[in-house]
Amino acid sequence: MDTPGLKKAMTTLEFLSQDKEARMLYEARKKALLDEQSALDYVESRGREEGRLEGKAERDKEVVAGMLQEGLSVSVISRITGLSEAEIEELGKQVH
Repeated sequence: MDTPGLKKAMTTLEFLSQDKEARMLYEARKKALLDEQSALDYVESRGREEGRLEGKAERDKEVVAGMLQEGLSVSVISRITGLSEAEIEELGKQVH
């Protein structure tokens, strides 16, 4: 009984041997577990995306700060980075 395939076959056989109500309860529980796992996966993926965006924002600040320290104008930085002049000015305030 240590083989995964045999264990799965036995589990399936036990499931098919149950009465209709037991199968319905089994399926409902299985669906609830899958829904819960799906929700956890979604939260985890959102967390990774938010972390990536926070990392990008932090890099943007560092790059803009370096450009401002080198004396580049806000309009030049805007053309290079694609950020608006207002965004650059705000990032400059956050760094100083």
